[in-house]
Parts: sequence; C-alpha cells; structure tokens
Amino acid sequence: MLQAIDWPRPWYDSIRTAAGHLSADVPFIDTLNAQAAALGLRNHQDLPIHFVPQESLPDGTAYEEFIGATGGVPTRDNLHDFFNGLVWLSFPRIKVQLNALQAAQIARDGVGKSRGPARDGATIFDENAALLVVRDSAAGHALTAALRDHQWRAAFIEQRASFGPDAQVWLFGHALMEKLVAPRKAITAHTRVVVAGDDFFAMDHDARRHWIDAKVAQELSEHGLSTADFTPMQALGVPGWWPEQDDAFYNDATVFRPKRTPAVE
Repeated sequence: MLQAIDWPRPWYDSIRTAAGHLSADVPFIDTLNAQAAALGLRNHQDLPIHFVPQESLPDGTAYEEFIGATGGVPTRDNLHDFFNGLVWLSFPRIKVQLNALQAAQIARDGVGKSRGPARDGATIFDENAALLVVRDSAAGHALTAALRDHQWRAAFIEQRASFGPDAQVWLFGHALMEKLVAPRKAITAHTRVVVAGDDFFAMDHDARRHWIDAKVAQELSEHGLSTADFTPMQALGVPGWWPEQDDAFYNDATVFRPKRTPAVE
C-alpha cells in the first residue's frame, strides 16, 4: 500500500516530518500511536489522542462524536486513514479544533440528514483543504485576489515568482493527499488563505508548520468555519508542482475554469 506513495513530490512536504518516523517493519497504526504519545496529543476534552481499529467505533455513533468523547481516532488499514493519521501528527491543533466544531454541532443538533454548516465546512477542510500561506504584502494580496477571481493565468504565470518567497502551499486534506498518489490535472483543493508576516518566511520547515497549526486553530476557535471560507485551486497548477506547466497547460478551460457569472434575474 505505502509503496504507491511518491514521497519526494512537493505536495507531501506538509506531512514529511511525521512520515519520516515510519518503518516498514512496524504496523503504521502502532507508529501513529507512538508519535501521538510522544507529542502528548490531546483532544478538546483533554483526552489523549490515540488511533484505534475501525471496529472500535460503535454502530450508530458518529465518527466525530466518538473522537470527541474518547480521544480515539478510528483507523482502517488504507491510504485514506494513513494520511489522516499523518495529518493528526502534523497539524494536531487544527484537527482538535475541527473535531470540537463538529462535536459541538452534533451535541446541539444530533446526527440527521443535514450535516449543518459547521460540519460541512469542517468535513471539506478535513478531507480536501490546502492552506495557502501568503505574505502580508502587495504581492501576497494580489495573488490571493487572482485566485479568488479564478484568474489562473495571473495567479500561476504572471505571479509565478511569488510562490516560494511570498506564498507557500501546505496540504492538509487527507483525501486530497490520497488522490495525489495518482496525480491528475483536474484534482482541485479547497484552499484557505492564511496571511503571514515576514517572520514566517524566515523560519525553518517545522517552525512554519507549527506556526500554521497554531494560527489556523486560533482562527477557527475565534471565527468558526463555513464552506464560504474556501476558494478552489488546482493542485498541479501550483508552480513547481508539475513539470509541464506551459501556456497550454493553464489554457485548458476544462480544468482551469473561469469564475461563474451570477445569473441575472
């Protein structure tokens, strides 16, 4: 299973530190638990985060509710849950805050046909989010505006030099990571913009990751979450993430679609 992952790909940079502790000789759930214990991870109820077999989730109990009540993260032996575990180890404060939002809505509204805005937003974040960290500068704000307006050429070609010095993409969604095991041009992330000062871009990799974890978790705690917090971004469109990013690549309107114009009544 894990042999299918092309680890040098840049979209796995966000979980690379946690992945570095993996061993082919140890079941991955045991490695996840060892790292979670070493990091002292705890949920919003101050219960230790640990990874348990899927069979531990009782029938009729929501996944998010179970994590909130027990600290146990039901984990199957597949790539989807493998990446989920690595994200827990890499961005634990964001994960805890997402679980707190979901558990609070379940406690208030129960588990019905409608998930509600908090659970919908948290599910999108959890499964498919990319965090675009932009410098608090004219270049960073211009890139953000271009992406939100679906001006793909402006974002990925005209402002290509901004990626790296003024903007960095950190994947969070574990389903997104799973999709990128077999890269396709159409794979699209739900992107959340995080504005950072100059100090962020001078930090080393793990310090930047810790900063993102704390910053986004604080934003979620203070402002909550909805589906409107995201803008689409094609993962393979990120400059440097794919070798064939010429004009023809970005001119593919079936993938890099223009923004929809609201219907006039």
